[in-house]
Amino acid sequence: MFDAKKLLDQFLGSQVPGVGGSVRDRAGEAMQTAKNNPMKSGAIAAVLLGTKTGRSIAGNALAIGGLAAIAGLGYQAYKNYQAGQAPAAPSDAPSANNPVLLPPPVDSGFGPASPAGSNEFVLVLIRAMIAAAKADGHIDGAERALIMDKIKAADVSGEAAAFIERELASPTDIDALVAAAVTEEQRVELYTASRLTIEPDSRAERGYLDLLAGRLGLADQLVDHIEATVSSAKTTLSQ
Repeated sequence: MFDAKKLLDQFLGSQVPGVGGSVRDRAGEAMQTAKNNPMKSGAIAAVLLGTKTGRSIAGNALAIGGLAAIAGLGYQAYKNYQAGQAPAAPSDAPSANNPVLLPPPVDSGFGPASPAGSNEFVLVLIRAMIAAAKADGHIDGAERALIMDKIKAADVSGEAAAFIERELASPTDIDALVAAAVTEEQRVELYTASRLTIEPDSRAERGYLDLLAGRLGLADQLVDHIEATVSSAKTTLSQ
């Protein structure tokens, strides 16, 4: 079995481990990495989602980080929801001079030490992200072939490349995704990963996310917190 966490970092375009440092610092490091080696710094999500959306997603993911981004954003949204806070507006996003994310507490149910951080569940997160990328129906056979060429050029090969190719070619099995998320923290991370992958600009994408949230049994207010947290992070990172 290949290292799913490494693939997730490649999927999101992360070359900077952890979540330390300010958004401005990390974004600067990411931009330098992209200049030094554009192919390897490009996120697989960028390849999946096309030029316009892909560039935006790649830059954000480079600044946030791989599994740490999903765990950190999910934990932040879940904590605010449990505290009864109102979902943050984009204008409430942290300053670019302050850290956006902190590692979730060890006993929080989020992150590497939890069931949500297991290799098996990280594979589920990647499946969920590929499913979200396919939600608008724009990936046909020719597009899949082009995507796989670019993925292999980015040093993703062997089992990992075969896994992505199978997921791209297979119909989305939302039942399997939902069944794999056993704890509430896993359900939050699965939705967070899906939402981090795409901007729901089309009815198909918005409908897919709404269906996923409903199937996961996430409360409407919790979904609002996840949406606001991801949107705020992206707004901050684009400034």
